[in-house]
Amino acid sequence: MAILGVIADDFTGATDIAGMLVKGGMRTIQTIGVPAKGTIPDDVDAVVVALKTRSIPAADAVAQSLDALKALQAAGCVRFFFKYCSTFDSTDAGNIGPVGDALLDALKAKQAIYCPAFPVNGRTIFFGHLFVGDVLLSDSHMKHHPLTPMTDASLVRVLARQTPHKVGLVALKQVQSGSAILREALDRLAAEDVRHVVVDAVADTDLGIIGEAIGDDTLVTGGSGVALGLPAAYRRRGLMAHRSGADALPKIEGAAAVLAGSCSAATLGQIKAFKGPHLALDTDAICRGDDVSGKALDWAKGKLGSGPILLSASDTPDAVKALQAKYGIEKSSQAIEKTMATLARGLVEAGVGRLVVAGGETSGAVVSALDVTALRIGPEIDPGVPWTASVGTRPILLALKSGNFGAPDFFTKAFDTL
Repeated sequence: MAILGVIADDFTGATDIAGMLVKGGMRTIQTIGVPAKGTIPDDVDAVVVALKTRSIPAADAVAQSLDALKALQAAGCVRFFFKYCSTFDSTDAGNIGPVGDALLDALKAKQAIYCPAFPVNGRTIFFGHLFVGDVLLSDSHMKHHPLTPMTDASLVRVLARQTPHKVGLVALKQVQSGSAILREALDRLAAEDVRHVVVDAVADTDLGIIGEAIGDDTLVTGGSGVALGLPAAYRRRGLMAHRSGADALPKIEGAAAVLAGSCSAATLGQIKAFKGPHLALDTDAICRGDDVSGKALDWAKGKLGSGPILLSASDTPDAVKALQAKYGIEKSSQAIEKTMATLARGLVEAGVGRLVVAGGETSGAVVSALDVTALRIGPEIDPGVPWTASVGTRPILLALKSGNFGAPDFFTKAFDTL
């Protein structure tokens, strides 16, 4: 019976935290959207619901998140996690604060922490300020994000603009003093009606301390890094036993392919480092309505079987801005997502059984096109990115990668992992 229910605001973020839980010994399933009643298997410890709520209107994000909460409660979950990006992607309207408030209200909980730290991927928090590598969030590539440009590195200030409730901070010194001291600090803030608490973390050891301190909390919010300490905390409380082989996946044959839609610096570097056959899609032609996918599939079918192939719709931030200015943000993004979805269907029909997808929006479009409703979580490729296996009559292996994650050789390493 599942004990932990996770509500994730995008697809790759859901896979990211699911992989972290599996590493901690929790058998985990990820559902695409809110699961129907009775569809969660009994042999899992955690259920991760992948939504697509990061950039939609706040009211819609709240409604979908509450629907997911009800489904997770019906599945027997007693602990809950709201997962968002490790770069705290949001605007002054939300959606992190509004969803956090709604979940706290629904669970009748008094307080939740906010900690998107993921040190192994260069996301750290110091005095409430989020760093990406060695620069502040506001000085990183995220300041140019087309949907959620992050121009303020202070998570306390960002969150305070999204909620009418008090926002506080537990600084690194208190965290590194141990879980008991951290718990006392959180309780003091709760007594002062501080509902939302940003918690510093700069190393995995900090995340372990945080996990133990919040092991009794009904609701936790953060990036996948916070999940690092939760499985052990739950075992110490007798909520679950360690599961050996939690990352086991069925053996699935088939050709190998990569679909890249992210325009992040990490993904652009991975595309550059890829050594196999690569087709860069004409995004202007896609937005014009040309049959780019048909020609791309003809190209792909002649290359499948001799090693991984790559089809990409990724481009530099300046090129993306120019495309959006020409066709509009919504029209251009929808056209590209539709093309990637068509390519995914065509590749699987052509015999692809192992597919890597780069980019949250692209991953969402792909799993929808393939009618994937749930994923078993398998071994990790790079921090935050595991292999998964779709649940159904014709399973395929999928690696759904956040645009910002993965080493330069990720596209090759992924298939070597299998």
